[in-house]
Amino acid sequence: MSRHADLSLLDALRLGLVIIDGRGRVALWNPAAEEILGWPGSEAVGRPLADFLAPPGSQQVPLATRELLRHGAWRGVLPMRSRDETVVDVECRATLLRDPQGTPFFLANLVETSRLREVEQDLGALDTVFATSPIGIAVFDTDLRVARINEALATLYNLTPEQVVGRTVMELLPAQAASEVYELQREVLASGRPAVDVVALTADGHGAHSLSFGRLTDRHGNHLGVSCVTLDITERREALDKIEQSRRRLSMLNDVGVALGDRLDVHSVAEALAGVLVPRFTDYASVVLLRAVAVGGDLPAMDRIAGSAMIQAGIASEEQTAGVGRMLQREAVVRFEKGSVFDRVLTTGRPWVLDPRGESHVLTFPEDPRVTAMLDLGVHSLMLVPLRARGTLLGILVASRGGDRVAFSRDDLDLAKEIAGRASVTLDNARLYARERDGALILQRSLLPQRIKEPPGVQIGHRYVPATSGTEAGGDWFDVIPLAGGHAAFAIGDVMGHGLSAAATMGRLRSAIVTLAHLDMPPGELLRRVNQAGEDINEGRDEPLMATGVYVRYDPGTRECVIAKAGHVPPILLTRAEDSGRWHARPLQLPEGTPLGLAAGEFEEQRVAVPEGAILVLYTDGLIERRGEDITDGIDRLCAELAAVSGPMPSLDALCDRVVGALTPGNDADDVALLAVRLGGVPDDSTSSWMFPAHRSEVARARTLVGRTLLAWGLTGLVDTALLLVSELFTNALRYADGPVGVRLVRGEHDLLVEVSDPLPDPPRVRHPALDDEGGRGLQLVSRTARRWGTRQGPIGKTVWFELPLRG
Repeated sequence: MSRHADLSLLDALRLGLVIIDGRGRVALWNPAAEEILGWPGSEAVGRPLADFLAPPGSQQVPLATRELLRHGAWRGVLPMRSRDETVVDVECRATLLRDPQGTPFFLANLVETSRLREVEQDLGALDTVFATSPIGIAVFDTDLRVARINEALATLYNLTPEQVVGRTVMELLPAQAASEVYELQREVLASGRPAVDVVALTADGHGAHSLSFGRLTDRHGNHLGVSCVTLDITERREALDKIEQSRRRLSMLNDVGVALGDRLDVHSVAEALAGVLVPRFTDYASVVLLRAVAVGGDLPAMDRIAGSAMIQAGIASEEQTAGVGRMLQREAVVRFEKGSVFDRVLTTGRPWVLDPRGESHVLTFPEDPRVTAMLDLGVHSLMLVPLRARGTLLGILVASRGGDRVAFSRDDLDLAKEIAGRASVTLDNARLYARERDGALILQRSLLPQRIKEPPGVQIGHRYVPATSGTEAGGDWFDVIPLAGGHAAFAIGDVMGHGLSAAATMGRLRSAIVTLAHLDMPPGELLRRVNQAGEDINEGRDEPLMATGVYVRYDPGTRECVIAKAGHVPPILLTRAEDSGRWHARPLQLPEGTPLGLAAGEFEEQRVAVPEGAILVLYTDGLIERRGEDITDGIDRLCAELAAVSGPMPSLDALCDRVVGALTPGNDADDVALLAVRLGGVPDDSTSSWMFPAHRSEVARARTLVGRTLLAWGLTGLVDTALLLVSELFTNALRYADGPVGVRLVRGEHDLLVEVSDPLPDPPRVRHPALDDEGGRGLQLVSRTARRWGTRQGPIGKTVWFELPLRG
């Protein structure tokens, strides 16, 4: 037991007891009176009570005595003098008593008025709080029984205070909640640690109370019981629940936006949408799209949507079981029966929520295995939300819940509609992107060469790889152009920018290059003419289009390339060392040249002799460029990849595949064009050439050598025609040129090429002589007799050539 257990409220108030005899003298002065006034009993007993009043001799004692004798009791406030001469106001309650002989005496209780007012104020405040507070308040004694309770708390439990007082929480609350609260009260009473804001559900489970407990003690530390303050927090919890629901809703919408992001593939969008909903929003999710949306076709008219084929483009579930596999099948084609709930959602555009356990007959068709699997999985709530964008119906978002999860609510449906609205815009953007990208690529590929023809002595490998990101086509192109006399031209280029305009410009430049190439123009002159065409293309544009390119003219007879470059990345020559058999790759050092499309462009050409079997690699910058890296690093990387071949070179197509796969694994940013050309020569027994002095007697020697060669080749039928034309061209060269005259024969697979060269740079012109002119008919004879003919400029003069068919 506590050492203060015998103390009481009377000790706190210091109740003084004084007995006064009939003569008004103090007969008894207890210790409490001594504490109040400071006078010890030895000094107080026997003295008149009036000695202790302030001021001394006050008439209040006689007046109180008369009142006591008349009524038997008196109550009032007496100002009394303490031993230290201070005045202490005490409240006095006096009672008239008589001894057995009838002698009167008085018993007086003295209490300091200041302490009494404090107690009265405390009790008044407590009574006021209990009576007027809207907060539930209760006081439990040390046995944890209700000692006092206010109306507010009793009303919370639909009881009166009288029905609650004297009972424990075990008798008032539901069993589980009562046990928890009772144990908490015991802990608070024993430890003294308060318990604040303990949430307890109401008996019906629809409300909640906040309970706070504290231990009650007196001024001396004695345990008096436990206090309880109770708040009804049902509305607060409902508001917090609504705030939390709004937060989760915003979080879900934000996660949907992040998951969909900038995806531009319909199937990727569908998969991301289904995945972000499971398991936070639903147990199973499926994005069912019209087949035309999934494969990029034309959408059916609204009146023809019913019965249209649809595809489960995106699916997601928290677990993967056989039943889930039967219900959700990625890329499965489905059709919904007319009149089914799916058909109604498609035709009306309205969402639908139902319990499939009781309404399975309206889902698709009887005994649908997907519906059977759904019921086997315990799905009890199914939501169908149409996916619509810009007035176009794209499909249905299907969400289902099973097990112990609550069914979809109205708030869930509103959230699903908002999610579907956002996802629909992304799906439609992806659909339109696919259509535009396909159209742009079709246009671009239609402008590229449809079939590559390999010229004599040349093998070709090529690849064109469009970028995987962006909706617009690029302006990359390449071409292989067989020229007269067994020559060949190779071209590659890149129009800066993207889009249909760049693709169309690429087509125009490529057409110009092909046309000028057949005129046997030198590469530098050809690029100059193409540049002039580019200036015409740019006329009237706010932002002029520019292009880079490389043009190569190859003569297999001499194994010599003439190359001109217009601001393009340098070609790479891949050769094999005869001693070690290793391959070496090096970029060709060429005059840079200005990009096409700029005024006053300069294009120098350079001759490069190539060994038999060398490979010339032309490419666009999309193959080597990387962000934050110098272009030379990419060129070095390409050279290393090309030279990594060990042993004999594989097919050129395989080489192109390996290079593209190694250098552009993702190919996100730019298109790639790659052209690999193995440069071979004409067989030695198929070509002959001579150089003759500029003398008229050399004509006969030239005729003799040409005739012998043709007979040795077995071309007897061409001897007369060839000798006639060689004589005309040789004579024509002697007439205008002073230097030596060269004659060259090349036997091809289908034609005989004859070339006559002289140092005069000016090309010959066809004349129309009069009937009496003796000369001027040589070129006319060549043009009428040969299958085709032409002229081209060389480093020190010109060459006139013609072709004769080997057969027919």
